[in-house]
Amino acid sequence: MKEEAYFGKYGKSFQEKIFQAFIADSNWAAQMIEIMTPSYFEKEYLKYLTTKYFSYYQKYKCFPTLPLLITIVRDDLHQGNDVILRDQIVEFLHRVKTNPDIGDLCFVKEKSLDFCKKQSLKDALEQAVDLIATEKYDSVVTLMKDAISRGSPATLGHDFFNDYETRFTHIARSTCPTGLQQIDKKDILNGGLGRGEIGVITAPTGVGKSHFLVHVGCEALKVGKNVIHYTFELSERAVGLRYDSNLCNIPSNEVVEKKDDVIKTYEDQDLGRLIIKEYPTGSATVMTIRNHIEKLLLKGFVPSLIVIDYADIMRSSRSYDSLRHELKLVYEELRNLAMDMNIPVWTASQANREASNASVVGLENMSEAYGKAMVADVVLSISRKPMEKSTGAGRLFIAKNRAGRDGILFPIHLDTSMSKLKIVQDASEMSLSEVVKSDESDMKDLLKKKWRQVNS
Repeated sequence: MKEEAYFGKYGKSFQEKIFQAFIADSNWAAQMIEIMTPSYFEKEYLKYLTTKYFSYYQKYKCFPTLPLLITIVRDDLHQGNDVILRDQIVEFLHRVKTNPDIGDLCFVKEKSLDFCKKQSLKDALEQAVDLIATEKYDSVVTLMKDAISRGSPATLGHDFFNDYETRFTHIARSTCPTGLQQIDKKDILNGGLGRGEIGVITAPTGVGKSHFLVHVGCEALKVGKNVIHYTFELSERAVGLRYDSNLCNIPSNEVVEKKDDVIKTYEDQDLGRLIIKEYPTGSATVMTIRNHIEKLLLKGFVPSLIVIDYADIMRSSRSYDSLRHELKLVYEELRNLAMDMNIPVWTASQANREASNASVVGLENMSEAYGKAMVADVVLSISRKPMEKSTGAGRLFIAKNRAGRDGILFPIHLDTSMSKLKIVQDASEMSLSEVVKSDESDMKDLLKKKWRQVNS
């Protein structure tokens, strides 16, 4: 074999991560099966495992899970005489299962896919030389086209007229509800935020963005969803106390004193799982989050909702002269994450200074980068004037909604002591123009009252 026709030059750790990537990303494994052979691995135990992994796919058109692969290997090597190979496989699979350290996974996938594509083209060129010698020129063109197309994503897209049954079979959306019935109803969010979608809550500082994110996380847990909550400002403990407060109906400053009540509440409820992960402000990129999620997947934790508090203070994977370009890139990468993993993502965005005393916060109030709104599927905003904070009163505005109606505003009550948000009972939805008229009427009444006081 030619020296460059295998992964040996990348080292043992790199090769092991390639196989771990197969397990973590079945779509990528389906790409690799077209252009890679097990002989590319230098280590015999990786050649063996890849052969079994690919053979299973060719027979059943899906890849085996890690527990099933372990069973297949155990049965196959039960009577074997190669004790060294068996021990190497057992030791490697044990490491994968108990300590799935797959950092730099995207880099490994990119480099190995690029290597295999280049090798595929080299093999095609060698075959082309023989075809040219026999004057089979048309075959050369076909051969090169096939080599270039190999290793592309497995799906070719939706064939509109031939695949029409798919559109009706999968018409139901899998969603994570917000817990606000007026928002989750069919003509607005149609059940909540859907898989692969990104929702943004925007508000001025101190108005309640983080409380809203805890609220939607709790509502997902209540219906049995698994949630990952990333925090870049608050500590993991502080966020955990907010979840305790919401789920147990105990003010956050009393949670620690009522530990026994909290534990009893959880024993009586059937909730999903919650992982809270803290990163320092400005340190985490979308790649950081992706790697963390892939580690959780290998440990058996499958998230149903990702909450990020909040995207504006994440680090961009690329530096620009302008902050707005970096922010737009962060949101685009979050959108790609949601679509690749087929998971809904809720995050928050800071509103500008003009929004702090506004009756309604709109898309134009999203600070630094309007491009954030362009990427999002749903944009909600919370507005609370300073005089309203003590009462918990405020307004929730549907600024953008790809799945249904928008431009609607609801009066809300936000209880920051328990991170609970609810739409005021029996309150009717209002349009933006109705809010403006209401504000003008309130201002006129206030001026009349002041005028009477001055002239009395």
